[in-house]
Amino acid sequence: MIKNYFKIAWRNLHKHRFFSLVNICGLAIGVAAFWIIALYVTDEWSYDRYNEKSDRIFRVAQHGKWDNGGFNLAITSVPYAPALKADYPEVEEAIRIDQEGGGKITYGDKQIDAGDISFADAAIFNVFTYHFLSGDPETALSKPNSIVLTKTLAEKIFGDATYAVDKTIYFDKNDAQTVTGVINDVPANSTFKFSALRSFNANLTGNWPAANLFTFVLLKNHDDYKKIEAKSGAFFNKYLKPYFAGVKYNMELQPLTSIHLHSKLDYEMGNSGNIAYMYVFSVVGLLILAIAIINYVNLTTARSSVRIKEIGIRKVIGSGKANLIMMFFAESILLATLATVAGMLVIQTAIPYFNHLSGKGLDIWYFGTAKSLFIFAAFAFIAGIISGIYPALFLSGFKTIPAMKGQLGNQSSTIIFRKGLVVFQFVITVVMIVGSSVIYQQLHYVLEKDLGFNKSQVLTFHINNKGARAKTEQIKAQLLQNPLIQSVAAAGNPIGNNDIGSMGFNIGTDGRNSPDTKLVESLIIDEDFIPAMQIKMVQGRNFIKGVSDTANHAILVNETLVKEYGWKNPIGKRVPTGVDHGVVLYSTIVGVTNDFNTYSLQHKISPMVLNLPYVSNDKDNLYVRLSKNNIPAAINYLQQVYAQFDPENKIDYHFLDQNFAAQYQSEQKQGNLLLIFTVIAIAIACLGLFGLVTFTAQQRVKEIGIRKVLGARISHIVNMLAKELVLLVLVAAVIATPIAWFAISKWLQSFAYRVDIHWWIFLGAGIIAMLIAFITISIRSVKAALANPVKSLKSE
Repeated sequence: MIKNYFKIAWRNLHKHRFFSLVNICGLAIGVAAFWIIALYVTDEWSYDRYNEKSDRIFRVAQHGKWDNGGFNLAITSVPYAPALKADYPEVEEAIRIDQEGGGKITYGDKQIDAGDISFADAAIFNVFTYHFLSGDPETALSKPNSIVLTKTLAEKIFGDATYAVDKTIYFDKNDAQTVTGVINDVPANSTFKFSALRSFNANLTGNWPAANLFTFVLLKNHDDYKKIEAKSGAFFNKYLKPYFAGVKYNMELQPLTSIHLHSKLDYEMGNSGNIAYMYVFSVVGLLILAIAIINYVNLTTARSSVRIKEIGIRKVIGSGKANLIMMFFAESILLATLATVAGMLVIQTAIPYFNHLSGKGLDIWYFGTAKSLFIFAAFAFIAGIISGIYPALFLSGFKTIPAMKGQLGNQSSTIIFRKGLVVFQFVITVVMIVGSSVIYQQLHYVLEKDLGFNKSQVLTFHINNKGARAKTEQIKAQLLQNPLIQSVAAAGNPIGNNDIGSMGFNIGTDGRNSPDTKLVESLIIDEDFIPAMQIKMVQGRNFIKGVSDTANHAILVNETLVKEYGWKNPIGKRVPTGVDHGVVLYSTIVGVTNDFNTYSLQHKISPMVLNLPYVSNDKDNLYVRLSKNNIPAAINYLQQVYAQFDPENKIDYHFLDQNFAAQYQSEQKQGNLLLIFTVIAIAIACLGLFGLVTFTAQQRVKEIGIRKVLGARISHIVNMLAKELVLLVLVAAVIATPIAWFAISKWLQSFAYRVDIHWWIFLGAGIIAMLIAFITISIRSVKAALANPVKSLKSE
């Protein structure tokens, strides 16, 4: 019996090939989009779950608040890990990770730049799960000057990873490191990525307020983190209060598996995801699939008049309602199966392009071949059942005698339902059009906004060689001899990377922090930085070349700091800015700069102090503004000059505009993906409209012929067929407006500086949706209107 149902289903699909093709194409695209989104979301959710103890691993984070300010740090200081392990019996293990372990590796004649190397405690392999190819995880980092390589880096250095253990490699030619182990490469879905781990110095020390590394704890039980967080106040009073008096402090233990999607702290380990996007894409995937299913339901119910006599005859010869329902279910399941197979082909074709856009390495068989095939089969069955429920119940419910006469009866409820589905489809598409438009505007805004300095044609690079740092002034002077180099300056950090340092400001005379201590950004610059970056001075002056400003501890501050303190004239103020061996250090404010962004526009401009370098080693980043005339020649000259001072290291430069743009890579990728899925949603919805208007034209073919004979123009015919569907799209645009406004407002909240949401965006989205729908409908309507009326009047 079941076999017969599928035979009948196949014959019916084959008989009405056009409508079958419309349904299969729409559902195939929907299946492909849904599967790709499912792979993407699953991969994002999978971060760090490969660790066998992932449910018990937590990262220690710090939060502090005071009037008009605060800090939210993913980093801690050196003493945290030993203190947590000593004070809390719930802590099974505590480790520290410092990502500043990279550099140039030398082995024989080979030199390899490896910036993604970290220092770590020996117990890291008791916390995180890494597969050792050689070496002993218990002792691999137990001795100073030990290093564990990943397989890829070991092969780069030695050619064969099996030869790596016990070999000696060098950092900067004089820092010898013994290879004690080789592990498999870190999985791509890891928050903490590295190419090698180095052991900490045996004499590692640090002060409590000097946060510069990451602390992870392995708890004995998952829920123990609540007990430790509850004792955060006692921990603060015992260790941190002398340094952060007056600060409302809170220590947070972040679950390892939530860091990638949920954590948005300062000094994160790398670019992270966003849980909001996962919810958005999950909903988008389901909605795209829903649009495709709606097309099937709409076309099937709309074509009920074609099959009404077939149903009547089947009932006369003995088919019950259950038999008819089974027949229609067989038809929808067969169509869903064909669409799923077609969708798999679409996925296989599209996924390389998706990977390029998203930066992923996904594969159609991500879950394994057998499991994936099972999911596809189950999906085809479930999608077939869902899409076939309403048509099966609706079509099998016709009464026998009216059905034999071709009478549909009162169809008002069915028509309203069908119109409601069309409206639902275009509500989704209008919301997605608005979302894509605002995301594009916001990204354009953050990339083009005035940051308070001129970032054009400015490149920056790190000076690795300490000898070259001591000759910074000579490098600058020689570079400026070429007219292609407009200006050169030195600083302690490259801006735009979201990792500017911080310092406590306003330290009391007793050498401890006063109650109104603030944590402010601290940037070391030389005297040429302000003019080179074209930053404006609001009050006072810039640093003056010579020893006087350095000797007097002169500093510059920004407008935000002045406003937070309520100073009318800060010039000449002497403020405590540090303690050296119990002696309070005072600095004199000599100038106030305009506010300029050192972080991405997701962050508000913070109070900032700009200091001169205390020693030449502080001048470890060079800023070079190039002429627009010949940038390649300017870069070539820069490389030649620098090679004279540091022949062993090549310049690894980055343009400042690229630094800032890199902070929005995640948003750009998500925006591009949303735009693609918006186009897909529109395409599927329009495919459904095309099918509906085609069927309507077929049903009204005689009416169209009569109207043409009586003198109706093509425009009248098109208007007759299109106006009702276009009106539904207009209704959808009205309904979609508040939904789109709410959703996009939530997204924009992640930016401290953002565009305004204008009314014309919603109007434009509605007009675009209506135009697309009208064009789709008109293509088929014009064809119907151009048909020979003689043939139309002869049709049965």
